[in-house]
Amino acid sequence: MSNSLLTKKALAHCLKKRMEHTPLNKISVKQLVDDCGLNRQTFYYHFHDIFELLGWIYQKEAVDGIADYRGYSTWTDGFYKIFLYIENNRAFCLNTLESLGRNHLDAYLYSVTNDLIMGVINELAVGMQVNEDDKQFIANFYTLAFTGLLIQWMRDGMKESPKLMIERLSVLLEGHFMRALHKYEKQPS
Repeated sequence: MSNSLLTKKALAHCLKKRMEHTPLNKISVKQLVDDCGLNRQTFYYHFHDIFELLGWIYQKEAVDGIADYRGYSTWTDGFYKIFLYIENNRAFCLNTLESLGRNHLDAYLYSVTNDLIMGVINELAVGMQVNEDDKQFIANFYTLAFTGLLIQWMRDGMKESPKLMIERLSVLLEGHFMRALHKYEKQPS
């Protein structure tokens, strides 16, 4: 593992540790580098600010881990992993949700969910005449619904288990992706 990656991981660990008890907007770069035994210049060599570090954490710990779940038969597994990541990193994610870092959580959730949904849409649309803008519109609709559901689940205290949430989503959406694609399919002239 490169020194650069080790440094980034150390900074990420320190930020997550601090966010267990301290609101994000109360955490300074100086505190993080002191926790890691680094200097400010090292931090700024790797990240512009704490929010960029926050985005890096979500990308490396969560987004990269679900890249293989973009198909119709695996999207629920990918979404389950998102729920589990949030559940297993509860303090970190809730702190992000309640802080100025909310944009990073929203961007993370939108990115991973849209990627999963677009994979499903593209797989199901093979052989169909559906405009790319229409496919993106369908994906955007479901992405916003899913991210809203995730945010509300977090705000409600994450009471329902991720497994139950996925089961409920799966029942709700069974066949809906295909129906949406058929509605947008262009008829041959």
